[in-house]
Amino acid sequence: MSYWACAQLEANRERLAGHCLGLAGYPVYLPRIRVKRVLPKRKIVAQAAPLFPGYAFVLIELQWHAARWSPGIVRLVLDGDRPARVPDKVIAELRGRERNGLVELPPPPGFRRGDTVRITRGLFYGQLAVFDGMRPHERVAVLLQLLGRVELPKGDITAAR
Repeated sequence: MSYWACAQLEANRERLAGHCLGLAGYPVYLPRIRVKRVLPKRKIVAQAAPLFPGYAFVLIELQWHAARWSPGIVRLVLDGDRPARVPDKVIAELRGRERNGLVELPPPPGFRRGDTVRITRGLFYGQLAVFDGMRPHERVAVLLQLLGRVELPKGDITAAR
């Protein structure tokens, strides 16, 4: 019975890891998104970048040990002594969002950098903060006056009234 697992990759070695895993017979899924980069002289260019930097999904069919020791792989994410299973539904959802080989993410929340927000859950419940933009993995960076910079799930904030 085959299942998807998550592999942590060496920094900037996605292509090497994917190639070596493919040679070893492991299908690899590395979802990518479009990002805008600012080049010298303020030239803006759209490029493809990994959705989850430093990670890829590997389809394990029989043995997983060879995938663990493939070049470019740091480790497989484990659940005890076996690779953690990524539900097929997660992979299908990501693939369903792909357009022309790139995953289309939903628009960010209706906040702009500098907007005042109120934290609605967690340790900082009720505190006011300043929205500082989106970070990878749909986390929201918030600047708190008391503590400086912390990251909270985007569901933990709302617009301050």
